[in-house]
Amino acid sequence: MKVILFGGTGMVGQGVLRECLLDERVQRVLAVGRSSVGTTHAKLDEIVQDDLFDLSGVRDRFTGYDACFFCLGVSSVGLSEDRYRRITYDLTLAAAGTIATASPGLTFIYVSGQGTDSSGTGRVRWARIKGATENALRELPVRGYAFRPGFIHPMHGATSKTRLYAVIYRVVAPLYPVLRRFAPGAVTTTEALGRAMIIVAEHGHPTPVLENRDINTVSQDRTIG
Repeated sequence: MKVILFGGTGMVGQGVLRECLLDERVQRVLAVGRSSVGTTHAKLDEIVQDDLFDLSGVRDRFTGYDACFFCLGVSSVGLSEDRYRRITYDLTLAAAGTIATASPGLTFIYVSGQGTDSSGTGRVRWARIKGATENALRELPVRGYAFRPGFIHPMHGATSKTRLYAVIYRVVAPLYPVLRRFAPGAVTTTEALGRAMIIVAEHGHPTPVLENRDINTVSQDRTIG
């Protein structure tokens, strides 16, 4: 399959990119972002531009793709609601709309978060806005899925660009084996996310929303791939 990847420089995106480049089922990866992912590979192409809200000038490069893994996102900490909504909702829908026009029917996987509010009307700002984003994506001519991971354990050198998150991951990382044992439904890894995305893109999933436990279950299915 041919895959478009947004957010390849972030922690989740780094992990997903690694899995895509390693997986024989993925023939091509087009990484899209404001900066280069900083690696070269025979399967990897890139689109680097400052304005990701307007991809009309490169729309033709999105034609013929099978899946889009949208791992681009920011923390709501320190952002106004308008700013967070613009980056989380407006940017996602702008990019998804362009891609849906170029490759209608492709699988679009959006990295949301555990606790997302599907009603879009809840009091928790980030959960409400992510829920509204999930809902809006379902209106596009794509096979849309929302992944809702809980705590994500970075693997194989993946690191967060958000300083606060990077510190939290360093502190919590030694506790990951304990968390995995006693709260398996609340933790996953960058490796599991990447593998699950590839499997869902190839085979689909019974539900449009995959909670943390679903992500882990799919990623561990050794009968697929």
